[in-house]
Amino acid sequence: METDITILDFKNEAQSWEELKKINCDEMGLHILCPKSVFKVIKIKKIRTKAANILKQTFLGKGGDVAVSRKTVDLSAEYTDVIIFATLKQYKVALAQLKVQPWGLAKLAQQIENILMKSKALPYRNYQWSDRALEINDTNSLVMGILNVTPDSFSDGGRFNRKESAKERVIALQEAGADIIDIGAESTRPYGGAEKVTEKEELERLLPILEYINPYCKVPISVDTYKANVAEAALKCGAHMINDIWGLQQDEKMAQVAAKYNVPVVVMHNHVDMQYPDGIMYHMRSFFERSIAIGLENGLKKENIIIDPGIGFAKNFQQNMYVMNHLEDLQLMDCPVLLATSRKRFIGEVLDLPVEERVEGTIATATLGRQKGVQIHRVHDVKEVKRTLKMLDAMMRSGRDE
Repeated sequence: METDITILDFKNEAQSWEELKKINCDEMGLHILCPKSVFKVIKIKKIRTKAANILKQTFLGKGGDVAVSRKTVDLSAEYTDVIIFATLKQYKVALAQLKVQPWGLAKLAQQIENILMKSKALPYRNYQWSDRALEINDTNSLVMGILNVTPDSFSDGGRFNRKESAKERVIALQEAGADIIDIGAESTRPYGGAEKVTEKEELERLLPILEYINPYCKVPISVDTYKANVAEAALKCGAHMINDIWGLQQDEKMAQVAAKYNVPVVVMHNHVDMQYPDGIMYHMRSFFERSIAIGLENGLKKENIIIDPGIGFAKNFQQNMYVMNHLEDLQLMDCPVLLATSRKRFIGEVLDLPVEERVEGTIATATLGRQKGVQIHRVHDVKEVKRTLKMLDAMMRSGRDE
């Protein structure tokens, strides 16, 4: 009989602790071995080569390593990107030493330390309203059901823009397991082609239906708009949160409205074109940092910010696929992540299927997203995605304790 051998890849110390407990490791050994068992690779862009040399020597002295440009040693380049390879234990001792070094290394050490702390667990939020509540955690995925009351949305335009059909849709979404209802009265479909509407027209479409469906809705209602006045009117009419496809950066009053009503706001990444000279994930993080800063400057609590990578918006097929494969990078923002891939074009490009036949592709993206830290999934096909995520959540929970 062959020996049973398993490769363990610990994402955090909690996973390591559980496995070490299973083999009856000594209590003191747990504290010593856990930091040694978690290996993290961190990339840092554009630091001074003088600093990079010190960084490399410091980590080498602790058993880790740092990859740098070949021009770093002789200082023939002013800047270099670096990649650090180290265990949590090696980071701890190296960063302590770097905090007394010059050339910006003290600040860099603190930033790295903050990133490592944030990567340990997904954010927890518990939003309370007078009539509803919403808990975001790392064990149960949430599903946001889509209610478009527009005549031209790419998937279901014109189907739910009357009071009765909208009410029936809301009831059906809840029965299917929706944790949030997202209502939109202006098509903001990716890749262009949507009809822009005035603020007046958007309000005329939105408010009568919002007011009508609210008594039938037991879960929080999100309003999908990038106009501050529309958002405020919706909140007064009973909405509970905002979904802004321009991430507080299109309408300067949006952050003020979110702060005034103390509501969660989904901040989506967007851009005027598909050009990202420094890389799309770098641009995305910079975008979210600016959105968070705008929110804080206007009195919005960071706990009320949820981020969305904006799949399909200002992104081509390859960029969408790249973002899907790097969703875990968004955990560094320390905000819950919402993923909105439902029936989108990049799924159709892979499967060669029309909009109404993309449910399996949507499920695949939700599954990958969940494994990469996504906590909320915005979809049309709530029942199918909810069941899939419920099963995946159960499997992921069971993997934590045997």
